[in-house]
Amino acid sequence: MSKIKISLLIVISISIFLISLYLGPNVINPFHINDIEKEILLSIRLPRVIVAALMGMALGASGAVLQAILRNPLADPYILGISSGAAVSAAFGILSGSYFFGKFGVPLTAFAGASIASVVVGAFGWKQGRMLPERLLLAGVGLSFLFYAVLMLLISMSSSEGIRRAVLWIFGDLSIADWSLIPYGVVFIIAGLCISLFRAKALNALMLGDDLAHSLGFSVQKERLLLFISVSLMTSASVSLGGTIGFIGLLIPHIVRFVTGADSRILIPVSAVCGGAFLCISDLIGRSIVSPMEIPSGIITAIIGSPYFLYLLRKKDVLGT
Repeated sequence: MSKIKISLLIVISISIFLISLYLGPNVINPFHINDIEKEILLSIRLPRVIVAALMGMALGASGAVLQAILRNPLADPYILGISSGAAVSAAFGILSGSYFFGKFGVPLTAFAGASIASVVVGAFGWKQGRMLPERLLLAGVGLSFLFYAVLMLLISMSSSEGIRRAVLWIFGDLSIADWSLIPYGVVFIIAGLCISLFRAKALNALMLGDDLAHSLGFSVQKERLLLFISVSLMTSASVSLGGTIGFIGLLIPHIVRFVTGADSRILIPVSAVCGGAFLCISDLIGRSIVSPMEIPSGIITAIIGSPYFLYLLRKKDVLGT
């Protein structure tokens, strides 16, 4: 029965990806496409949907990994301050108006900020030759508050035009998506996914406790470091592609876990697929509901995700207590 449910989830996710291509402010008939609609489909919608799918995949998989290595069901990729570091650096680039790399300026500065934040969080989480989950979590929360304060300072000192652009990007504005950004995101997201999938057995052991994982032959600190690197790669690439989008890494693994169970070998890839589908449908809603205006995808994910998560918290044993 579980295999049927997993297959159904994957089929639904792929269907959502295809639907997102053809639906929107203007519906495109896939069986009758003129030249203008073909240009819209290939130049605007397809790269945007691919970016949404990649970001959702990265966030869904990252959430599944983080909840396991931190043994905290409320952990998500943004709790470690990685997205906050990306937001600060990207906002600085937007508000200062300095683009040394043209249209790659914002993604590159965002990735650099996320990478630096990852290193800083990892340094604070490392003590006496070990990476401690509690220290990692507290360091991420503390740095998130610091980065948020710096971000508000930058915005308060900037012009109205710069503020609007920065705020849209911070909440996940996928309208800037194009083909040129996709290869760079794919490399880091696939690398992070591969690391997490190859170490899925070790992740299952870590969920049972450090002592038991060590008795099973795993190097606890090495495995935790590798998995943290995989999360950092995926989250950094995600925010560099389209800004900071919350709630996917928190919500999606919980939903998938009810279907697949806690085995990371299945949970991680299915969470990735479902996370991609969730962001695709959120982006479709955001660009269609108040057309010609667009609502950033991060706002839609929060509006959809928060009530449903509260429902799960009320009806299901989310915390395992």
